[in-house]
Amino acid sequence: MVRTCAAALVFVSWCAVLIGAADATDRVTRTVPFAAGRAIRVDTTVGDVTIVGSNRPDVAVEILRRAPSSAIFAKFPVVIENAADALRVSSTQLADGRDPALISTVVIRAPANANFQSIRMFEGRLRLSGLTGGCDADVRRGSIEATAVAGRVRLESGLGSVDVKDAALAPGGMLRIRVFNGPLRVQLAHAPENARILAVTLNGQIRSDIPLTMKDQFGPRFGETTLGNGEPVMSLDVVKGDIAISVAR
Repeated sequence: MVRTCAAALVFVSWCAVLIGAADATDRVTRTVPFAAGRAIRVDTTVGDVTIVGSNRPDVAVEILRRAPSSAIFAKFPVVIENAADALRVSSTQLADGRDPALISTVVIRAPANANFQSIRMFEGRLRLSGLTGGCDADVRRGSIEATAVAGRVRLESGLGSVDVKDAALAPGGMLRIRVFNGPLRVQLAHAPENARILAVTLNGQIRSDIPLTMKDQFGPRFGETTLGNGEPVMSLDVVKGDIAISVAR
């Protein structure tokens, strides 16, 4: 019995090795010049996207693709195009494909004040950090994790979650987050002196370190407050899920 189990375990392990060996990988890297105010657009179908902002002067892009065989890479081609209107980075499946076996891992390192005009993903995880110029992100299935973001920020997840940490509500900026089904959590780096905060969930709870005027007796739960001059705006909207607002310090 022991020998049979051991043999079965070896067989399963060997199958796992064979399956892993069947996967093909492909890596594309490119560094392009950056011009202040220039738009950056990112599109992927399935995988992970990480975008890191810092004081670097250019934009470094790395895309790792994984598929059952190298012949399938043609089904989700890599595009890194420094066009006249925007820098485009994409690894999307052709013909509106949604094959979960065709995976793209995208890492972009850019100046903190870069304008990420559009970040679109069908399925996967999006991680943002150190972006102060603003970004507009939409993940249909999956999570968004944002750390130390500021400026004009829009984040949306269809089926998943949004977690924001150490965010700043700066003059001229905004923070708008929407989740269809899943939790929404926002941690502000500091308690804002000036802000307009709106939070609504159709089916969930609202918890906030910042006192909100609540309307939750009937129907959707709604909380709001105006601090100082009422700018900038933080708007949080969930269809099904809880909202949590906290302050780091």
